[in-house]
Amino acid sequence: QPRLVESGGGSVQAGESLRLACEMSGYIGDTDCLGWFRQAAGKRREGVATICPRGRNHNTPYYADSVKGRFTLSEDKNRNQIYLQMESLKPEDTAIYYCAAQGTPHGSLLIQFGGAYFGYWGQGTLALVSS
Repeated sequence: QPRLVESGGGSVQAGESLRLACEMSGYIGDTDCLGWFRQAAGKRREGVATICPRGRNHNTPYYADSVKGRFTLSEDKNRNQIYLQMESLKPEDTAIYYCAAQGTPHGSLLIQFGGAYFGYWGQGTLALVSS
């Protein structure tokens, strides 16, 4: 069973940056997609960015329209970590950010994003962006 732990959240002013990290342990298949999701208060959890190292996107990150040009997903396979560099943050980016892995374990929340189903989740880390 894969385990994912996020870090790097915090409180910043609009226009500033945050860098989130996700450390992975346990089994993560090399064909699985990895990604970042977020959930704002009162809203559904939504996909932010995903990468499939050996998948159909040929290791090219896919981003939600709302974050294109501002957020960058990267991977350090040797360290079993993925990152989300968030630039030019806006108040509407305020959310709990979750690291996720492709898979459909029984009883888990499943969300489709970028053509893959994500069902393994970290605990989340809060990013608060003030005007």
